[in-house]
Amino acid sequence: MSELRNRPALEAPWAQSPDEVRDELGSSVSGLTDAEVDRRRELFGWNRMEEPEPVRLTAIIIRQLRSLVVLLLAAAAVVAFAMGDVVEAGAIGIVLVLNTAIGAAMEWRAVRSMEALREMDNIICVVVRNGESREIPADDLVPGDIVRLEEGDLVPADLRLLTAAQLQINESALTGESAPVQKAPEPVDPAAVLAERPSMAYKGTSVATGSATGVVVATGVETEVGEISDMVATDTAERTPLEERLDRLGKSLLRVVLVITVAVGAAGVFSGKDVQLMLETAIALAVAAIPEGLPVVATIALARGLRRMARRNALVRRLSSVETLGATGVICTDKTGTLTENEMRVVRWVPATNDGSPAEPVDPRSEPSAIADPMALAALCTSATLSEENGRGTGDPMEIALLLFAQEAGVEIADLRRAMPEVNRVAFSRETRQMATMHRVADRTRVIVKGAPEAVLEGSTHTGVVAAESLAAVSTNGQPSDDPDPNVERTDLEADRRAEWAAMNEELGRDGLRVLALATRQDDGEPSTGAPFDNLTLLGLIGFLDPPRSDVRDVVETCRSAGIRVVMVTGDQAATARSVALAVGLVDDEAAEVVDGSAFKPHVENGVSIYARVSPRQKLDLIDAFQDQGYVVAMTGDGVNDAPALQRADIGVAMGQRGTQVAQDAADVVLQDDAFATILVAVEEGRTIFGNIRAFVRYLLSCNVAEVMVVGGAAFSGLPLPILPLQILFLNLVTDVFPALALGMTDADENALSRPPRPADEPILRQKDWKEIVSYSGVMSVAVIASFLIAMCSMDYSPSEAVTVSFLTLALSQLTHVFNMRPAGSAFFKNAVTHNPYIWMALVLCVFLLAGAVFIPPIAQVLSLSPPTWAGWIIVGVGSLSPFILPAVKGLFSKRP
Repeated sequence: MSELRNRPALEAPWAQSPDEVRDELGSSVSGLTDAEVDRRRELFGWNRMEEPEPVRLTAIIIRQLRSLVVLLLAAAAVVAFAMGDVVEAGAIGIVLVLNTAIGAAMEWRAVRSMEALREMDNIICVVVRNGESREIPADDLVPGDIVRLEEGDLVPADLRLLTAAQLQINESALTGESAPVQKAPEPVDPAAVLAERPSMAYKGTSVATGSATGVVVATGVETEVGEISDMVATDTAERTPLEERLDRLGKSLLRVVLVITVAVGAAGVFSGKDVQLMLETAIALAVAAIPEGLPVVATIALARGLRRMARRNALVRRLSSVETLGATGVICTDKTGTLTENEMRVVRWVPATNDGSPAEPVDPRSEPSAIADPMALAALCTSATLSEENGRGTGDPMEIALLLFAQEAGVEIADLRRAMPEVNRVAFSRETRQMATMHRVADRTRVIVKGAPEAVLEGSTHTGVVAAESLAAVSTNGQPSDDPDPNVERTDLEADRRAEWAAMNEELGRDGLRVLALATRQDDGEPSTGAPFDNLTLLGLIGFLDPPRSDVRDVVETCRSAGIRVVMVTGDQAATARSVALAVGLVDDEAAEVVDGSAFKPHVENGVSIYARVSPRQKLDLIDAFQDQGYVVAMTGDGVNDAPALQRADIGVAMGQRGTQVAQDAADVVLQDDAFATILVAVEEGRTIFGNIRAFVRYLLSCNVAEVMVVGGAAFSGLPLPILPLQILFLNLVTDVFPALALGMTDADENALSRPPRPADEPILRQKDWKEIVSYSGVMSVAVIASFLIAMCSMDYSPSEAVTVSFLTLALSQLTHVFNMRPAGSAFFKNAVTHNPYIWMALVLCVFLLAGAVFIPPIAQVLSLSPPTWAGWIIVGVGSLSPFILPAVKGLFSKRP
């Protein structure tokens, strides 16, 4: 036995002969011995993928605490506690606990939902060891093991095929190609791409038809699937745009807090005021500048969006990813299983005419019973089977499509097989590219052939038209017909007609269809296996397609209206990709450019919407190229080959029903209904959430800046503080939070998908938002200070009594200010804010809380408040209307000619 290399995979085993690979791996036809298996397992380990580390609750909690705004709150709590303000420190601590608990609970729920989707299969495979076959778990395999494959098996490791009998393997999860791939043990070019290595069988793919033996050349993480999983594991997950925006906002607030605190404190000390007083004033300013309710409101708004999306079949695994969907500018989508059904169907039938030429292609689904007879013949010439329990097929996807279509056309397949029993068959092979079945009917034999059109044409001497309703009527009242054999009217196949059939085959291929030719022959007497592919009568061509999903065209059009570019990125062939792109409206030109993976460059081609034969690595390069141009990129997919791109994209969207577990683990969002349209639902929800976040951040900061202006103005002017630190904290945590939370629950704008996505680098607050915040805050602060001075100077209130008037003026003006958060251009009395029932509930609740703060003695004592007189309430009422001054002035100027 030759010495085994100290690595789990050979160099290009597909390019070496079977004997060379087996010898180099130190294996033989009798397999490995148990002792050798143990030695190799020590060397190579188990045939297992590295499963992602389980998401722990502690990690989720830490992620909730990473925000700079949250850290600012924590710092404020520490300072307050150090200064002896235990109540303030405790209140801020409650905010931090509440925010962390809500966010962590929602993310933990998403994680648990994902684990419910996970299915862990223990694959059993047949291996040859010690000269005998045995069944073992797939993770027990080692390089050099001899594995046997049969129809329906999952390939347990990367295998170099040693023998293959009519073997076809479904590699769609790995390559994106929907049709099964014909396999054979002959070596191929060392430079062949993965999709063009017929001498290999890869872990995670499935055997559609045939059987084979192969030698294991790679296991575990060294397999092709393992390398893709490793790309997912090693690719660093970027922070979401919302997290980055909140951090930028936190940094801005930090600078504001430091500047104001230092400036006011220094000014007071230099002017001769008491140091302790100025220190307390600085703390009050810091408390006023930090929007304590922002993390809570943002978390609850995101959590509500997560729940709404889950109800609409979009499971979001990470809370902050909800908003990112709204900024999506490019959707890179896989073809198979995303834009298409991932299920082959009969979509074209080209029958022969009476003169021997091909008729115009027809869609057989429009009237399936009209072609029931030829489809019944085609269904007889299959190896696939349909389950009686669920109607699902086993075997070659195109043969399953034939069975399903014949069934749809009204053919009783079981009765037909009893009436025309199969007595012999010649299986499909790479050499003939055809298969034949022989059926006994009375004293005759009916030969049915299907295969590659070029091969079937070569063996055909006639064309034929099947007389209607002979095979379709094989049973009457459950009794088989005595002689269901069809009557075929034959015409000689001349050379010019043969050329027409060849041209028709090419035309169907250009449309991206997989094409089979159907032919037949009637023999007298007993069946013979000799020359089954000669002297045939060509009946027609059958075109197959993995059809586009019915709703995708409308979704693509809506994406255009929303300013989102949709790009197909597939491992399938260019012709198939272009055909699907035309069908779903991704392109309108039949000659639309397709960038092939062999000519791919790591940059975005202008105007190109189709990338075919693209490898997982090239998908990453394409996403990087779009991101370099400033796009927020969403990637959709369901296969193992999509997982790295799902991880790299700003938003990875995997299919929940047909998607592989690797893809789901790499994604941020899992579509539980596998519907491409659900992506738009998620985008709409994301845009709505960001609009709501912007509204309540504007509202919260308007309130906080007004508090800063009030305290800062009093400090610089030498006035007593019109509002105290604990009162500020009360407003920030109670009366500010509930209206802000209600703003975060505003329903989706009906025009959300009619606008282009916002720029990827656009901050939460734009320059015009800051101008509005300062303007509104200025108006409210003037009203508060004016109320304080009127109460103290004109009404002879003591400073402590006047503080109650200024406190209530500020509180109620902040509540009325919520109506200024209506969408731009909307009417004052009829808009999204006034129609939001949560706004009205929040206002009623806040009024009751303010009343309790003033009239309930224990609370009033803590907050240093006392009930004002009727005159004081009049001042409060007038001052609370101050937020409407600015919109009224704007309205007057806007009406001027």
